Amino acid sequence: AMATPRRPSGGGLRRAPQDGRLEEINKEFLCDPKFSDEEDLEKKLAVFKEKYMEFDLNNQGEIDLMSVKRMMEKMGAPKTHLELKKMISEVTGGVSETISYQDFVNVMLGKRSAVLKLVMMFEGKANESNPKPSGPPPERDIASLP
Repeated sequence: AMATPRRPSGGGLRRAPQDGRLEEINKEFLCDPKFSDEEDLEKKLAVFKEKYMEFDLNNQGEIDLMSVKRMMEKMGAPKTHLELKKMISEVTGGVSETISYQDFVNVMLGKRSAVLKLVMMFEGKANESNPKPSGPPPERDIASLP
């Protein structure tokens, strides 16, 4: 009898399809003239993709209320049910209960302010502010302000 090959027990495989899907969406954003003047767009999109996949705990390609709730707790910024609903409707424009990757990127790159964006930015800043004893700081402070 043929031995059926065992699936390797790594979490990496499970996320591959989603990674590919988000990568496709990133390509669309890279080709979008609306974002052509965005600095480091490719780098930003790579970060957004990682973040989104961290959020998307059920791997459905969407972020639902529970995912946002857990992520906020993980970031040390717990929110009430009402605040979470408001955050999601801020991102989706109130049309959906879940945040698609397109919605997520549009908010992160968009000009309008949203709680989710502020929290994500803040988290990024918090990570950056860990003092690293290496050379002078990158000279992009004032320029990188929105």
